[in-house]
Amino acid sequence: MQSNASHQTKLAAATLAIPPTMATTAAVRYATINQAAELRPAFTPAAFRDLKFKAHDRKNSRGETIKGNGTGPAGVWVQIGAKVLVDLYAFDRWIDAHRMGDA
Repeated sequence: MQSNASHQTKLAAATLAIPPTMATTAAVRYATINQAAELRPAFTPAAFRDLKFKAHDRKNSRGETIKGNGTGPAGVWVQIGAKVLVDLYAFDRWIDAHRMGDA
């Protein structure tokens, strides 16, 4: 008979489409945009893509600088070729840095 923790690990792996070899009871650090949206339900995949697009300062057509949202310098995005991963620890720190006060 399998232990409860082992069953939960396999269930989590199936739910998040994480290979069973990567699924552990420890928190996931890196996730794809879709997996990050499942782990952080306040953000949709489209919201994560928008955060990625606006991560760094950029120029508009008139040459004016449009300020980025700071997720790039915060280390939230890891890109390996075409694959984009979200560093969930860095993302959580970035969210905490935007806390408006004691709520």
